[in-house]
Amino acid sequence: MTTLHQEHSAHGTHRHGPDCGHTAVPHGDHLDYVHDGHLHREHDGHWDECEPAGHTPHEGHEHVHHEECGHARVQHGDHVDYLHDGHRHAEHGDHWDDH
Repeated sequence: MTTLHQEHSAHGTHRHGPDCGHTAVPHGDHLDYVHDGHLHREHDGHWDECEPAGHTPHEGHEHVHHEECGHARVQHGDHVDYLHDGHRHAEHGDHWDDH
């Protein structure tokens, strides 16, 4: 089985961890770290980009995220993701996407 991934080759020598100063985001079976407006995950001794592939609406998400809703905000490229129930939500038109 081949696993495709995009290595973040320009990451340099910085090691993400609990005290590195970057926001840690739980994502499935690993942690992503927010760095330079995108997300990195450790993989076999290097860092990979960990970005959503495609568009996945979060069905039945009635809560409307905003600056004071109580969920952590993470700047992600040109938009803000909200950490909610162990994953990230991003506003997309009239619904929320699940990252």
